[in-house]
Amino acid sequence: MDQASSTAAPIAFDDFLKVDIRVGRIVTVEPFPQARKPAFKLTIDFGSEIGTKRSSAQITINHAPDDLIGSLVMAVVNFPPRQIGPFISEVLTLGVPDANGDVMLIRPDRDVPVGGRLY
Repeated sequence: MDQASSTAAPIAFDDFLKVDIRVGRIVTVEPFPQARKPAFKLTIDFGSEIGTKRSSAQITINHAPDDLIGSLVMAVVNFPPRQIGPFISEVLTLGVPDANGDVMLIRPDRDVPVGGRLY
């Protein structure tokens, strides 16, 4: 669904529960020059239950690497890995479009334990 379309079709609550969204802490940020659109390669710590996972994120307009290190993010952790050029993205880091359509990360506004599930 693109941002210009209307809301998605209704789903059952049980369908929502199938999507495992967790909080993680960014531990490394690397450039991703091979991506079609400007992106970073993120390494995110989701705690002992899930571990460390990698994600490609098109967040270069609104987020600087130095500001991302140590910050909390929300990500879907139960999608299958996705090949993005030479990189395997293991989780989908979540964001919303700003007024220009550029991605702003969804982040807790206070420190919370990594691995916590969205509900």
